[in-house]
Amino acid sequence: MKTKITALLLSAALVLSGCQAIQNASNKAKLGTGIGVGGAAVGAVLGALLGGSNKGKGAAIGGAIGAVAGTTAGLIIGNKMDKAKKAAELANAEAEVYQNEQGYDYVKVTFPSGLLFGTGKDALTAAAKQDLATFANGLTSDMDLYIVGFSDTQKFKGRTASESKVLNKELSEKRAKSVGNYLATAGVPSKRFKAIEGMGEDSTYPTLEQNRRVEVYVYPSEDMIEAAQKAAK
Repeated sequence: MKTKITALLLSAALVLSGCQAIQNASNKAKLGTGIGVGGAAVGAVLGALLGGSNKGKGAAIGGAIGAVAGTTAGLIIGNKMDKAKKAAELANAEAEVYQNEQGYDYVKVTFPSGLLFGTGKDALTAAAKQDLATFANGLTSDMDLYIVGFSDTQKFKGRTASESKVLNKELSEKRAKSVGNYLATAGVPSKRFKAIEGMGEDSTYPTLEQNRRVEVYVYPSEDMIEAAQKAAK
């Protein structure tokens, strides 16, 4: 069953900027005690990612999708997002379907880094490559991807806390890029990667293992929206 959660409109979320905005939004998404709070924060993460060079485009996407909410086109989009969720689950990842107040679905996919990388490494394991290939195989060419990497807060041996923070930021970026690069080799069109970011240290979850992760947001592209609108006529 889809998790229906009220999120910020993309156009409103675009006021957020920079990595800290994304980090704070993600933290609220995990810690929010109310369903509305959590959904809004998840929407803000995407809004912040869209807030760079894609500001205008992000607002346009929000407006376009608003036109299909609650229609047959909206159901077509929802069915595709269900397929993305299933693909993530087959790839041993956690997957959640969110729905913003306009009524369209997108999927948040979480790959625990322990399933992807060795400790302190950014090279994918053989098992990770197999899982990512499974995930890519279940996606369609009209799905946009936003990839976000996180690290835990452990210090590097012989490094200060501030030095470790920089290194953890770099590690989270490298891991996010490793996931993106492999998904590309597995068949995901390059134009579908809208953002690949490393957020660095995170302490949202109670364990270090949970905090070091890569999240992939699967979003309906403008192509998907247009095709759904045509199919609904």
